[in-house]
Amino acid sequence: MKRNEGERKTSWKQDPEGVKADILAVATSVFAESGFSGARIDEIIRRTKTSKRMIYYYFGDKSGLYARVLEAAYARLRQGEGQLDLQALPPLEALAKLAAFTFDFHRENPEYIRLITIENIHHGKHLKQSETIPKLNSQIITGLEDLCRRGVEDGTFRDDVDPLELHWTISAFCVFNISNRATFSHLYGDDLFTDAGQERLRARLVTMALDMVRVR
Repeated sequence: MKRNEGERKTSWKQDPEGVKADILAVATSVFAESGFSGARIDEIIRRTKTSKRMIYYYFGDKSGLYARVLEAAYARLRQGEGQLDLQALPPLEALAKLAAFTFDFHRENPEYIRLITIENIHHGKHLKQSETIPKLNSQIITGLEDLCRRGVEDGTFRDDVDPLELHWTISAFCVFNISNRATFSHLYGDDLFTDAGQERLRARLVTMALDMVRVR
């Protein structure tokens, strides 16, 4: 047996969760770079310490691996939101914190945006096959519903705010900031994508989100 094959076998037996995490991390980069159709399992194998047999053992096939990559990407965002402890904050402050976090997360995770863009090209095919993703993403709507309810109760939120529309607006702002950066900066310059420009946009998003809900 070749040495690298022996190392892969030992790694799989000693640390299966580490092997799966390594595969997912590499697969995320490969899918984000090349899309679902362009990504090659052989390239993922080349960048990991595993084998094709292990990828298929853990994830079934290329579609299964891609679905797990999507699940992991959504989970990171939802986990980050869960750590904000918004329930402990007054509603307006909680919404400001959530909007700012969402902007920062998207800016710091461009691979997440590329994966979502790719999945939209495929009309949500892999997302529809996942039982995990809908459950993960229902959390943000449930959280915003609770936030809006608290805001109405303390008199800071209007009673006609739609949590789903609020989530859509925040997400749209953050996604466009990353997904269209190359074309927008080519057409209009890089001013908005400097650190100072991004800080201004982040503050603008927070103001916009608060304006959507605040009692006038």
